Amino acid sequence: MPLSTTALNGPDSGDAAYICVTCGTQFPPSANPPTGCPICLDDRQYVGHNGQQWTTLAEMRTHYHNNFYPLEPGVTGIITEPKFGIGQRAFLIETDKGNMLWETLTYLDETTVAEIERRGGTKAISLSHPHYYSTMNEWSHALGNVPIHLPDLDRRYVMRIGPNVEFWSGDTLEILPGLTIIRCAGHFPGAAVLHWANGANGKGVLFCGDTLQVVADQDWVSFMYSYPNTIPLDPASIRHIIDVLEPFDYDIVYGAFGGIVRGDGKEKVRRSAERYLRHIEDPSSNAE
Repeated sequence: MPLSTTALNGPDSGDAAYICVTCGTQFPPSANPPTGCPICLDDRQYVGHNGQQWTTLAEMRTHYHNNFYPLEPGVTGIITEPKFGIGQRAFLIETDKGNMLWETLTYLDETTVAEIERRGGTKAISLSHPHYYSTMNEWSHALGNVPIHLPDLDRRYVMRIGPNVEFWSGDTLEILPGLTIIRCAGHFPGAAVLHWANGANGKGVLFCGDTLQVVADQDWVSFMYSYPNTIPLDPASIRHIIDVLEPFDYDIVYGAFGGIVRGDGKEKVRRSAERYLRHIEDPSSNAE
């Protein structure tokens, strides 16, 4: 399916759907770029040293491409090269009940759409938090106007509410059998993770976005209110995350930027929370 006319418009061809270069968020079509990006002006993000800059999907063509790479049976990572915006990866989860796209990237082209369709398309799109909303409306349109499931608590951070956006409330939403979005809060009010019960050979998989962050030592995760500005998350929010994840079993945790916790994921997340809380609540206990 061809991409929308809006997506193909450049800044010199009338109204364009401008994209923030720093975070990759696409805005509604307009004759001129927005005066600023509310996502980047928020203290969880930032405006780059060169100031607010804008582009369009049309301008990005020929400069970028998306790569698909296998992670395990039923899970494929998708990443834009060279890096654009925040640099997160998306995941296509393939099940016998249908496929789901978790997270979206800013860059989208016909080759990407064709590869997803070759794998059976997708029945739904959902995202962990507003920093990854990017060009989600373009993805939905190009993939057959599939629904985009977003938490109602993050409605005010949606810069472009397309016709396929569906807001949900509560703590969990089962998108397809065995694929459940879990609202954890913390990083954003609606910050979520995705649990796939049949992943990791039936041991369970967690796709954590930025709600948790797989760190350099990939036996651990961490938690932040703002990652680029290194603002820590409060103890109550961390305890809430662990509590809402407790009913779900998972062996592997897939991070947003390539990190993977392999094996005993649930226990490693729990002990990571304990370590974090120990450092911010009783730092003297960590002194040598």
